[in-house]
Amino acid sequence: MSRLRTGLLVVLGLLWLAPIYLLVVNAAKPVDGYDAQSVWKPDGFALFANFGDAWSKAALGDTLVATTLYSVVAPVLAVLIGAAAGYAIVVLRLRRGFLWFVFIFGGTIFPLQMVLMPLFSGYASSGLYDTRVGMVIVYTAISVPFSAFVMRNFFTGIARSVFEAAVVDGGGLFRIFRSIYLPMAGSALAAIFILQATFVWNDLLLGLTLSQSESVRPIMPALTGLQSTYGGAALPTVLAGGLLVSLPTVILFLAAQRFFSRGLALGQF
Repeated sequence: MSRLRTGLLVVLGLLWLAPIYLLVVNAAKPVDGYDAQSVWKPDGFALFANFGDAWSKAALGDTLVATTLYSVVAPVLAVLIGAAAGYAIVVLRLRRGFLWFVFIFGGTIFPLQMVLMPLFSGYASSGLYDTRVGMVIVYTAISVPFSAFVMRNFFTGIARSVFEAAVVDGGGLFRIFRSIYLPMAGSALAAIFILQATFVWNDLLLGLTLSQSESVRPIMPALTGLQSTYGGAALPTVLAGGLLVSLPTVILFLAAQRFFSRGLALGQF
């Protein structure tokens, strides 16, 4: 039985790795040596040349700074706002707290595609269109509901006596939140940040809709320029560009794997 289970896991692992293999192998092929009939066979190694070609053709350097800004600032703000909302609802026992939670989390009910046109119109009329501030605001707004959901569940698992003891010791509400609850929720905050930073980094739809200039547009919409109908780059260059922009999120997960794993066990002490 154990051998059957091991064999099944090996097969599933190979199936999961197959697309990654195809991506790396074909991204490493020379542009003039690519053949659609032999996508499974390695043929030369021009990966770094394709990296440079994708970087220059898609102008990824101009969008990297903006995307890094969005992927750091927006998740940090969303984590803090979500933690404050969870703290107010669970710990401070905000009046009609559950209704407030439903109101916050209700923003995830409707598909993002339904609000794109009103969002575009509002951004165009308010002067936020094609600005970094506008992109940070929208990324923060769509990240807050998930953050509030996770932090509400996390704070529910903390004994009420922790808050009562802090109040008896003379701690103010903000100081209790900053000095006790935020440090206790460090692993959960890290897990939320990683997930939201990955979402913002990989976003395509909002970047295409709400930005235009290279200094504001996120990196994923810029990458789509390699696949344009007229004058598009060769497939190895496109694949190399996709592999290149995926590396930061992979590095983030590997570097923060310990915090992410601990953050999955919400409320466990």
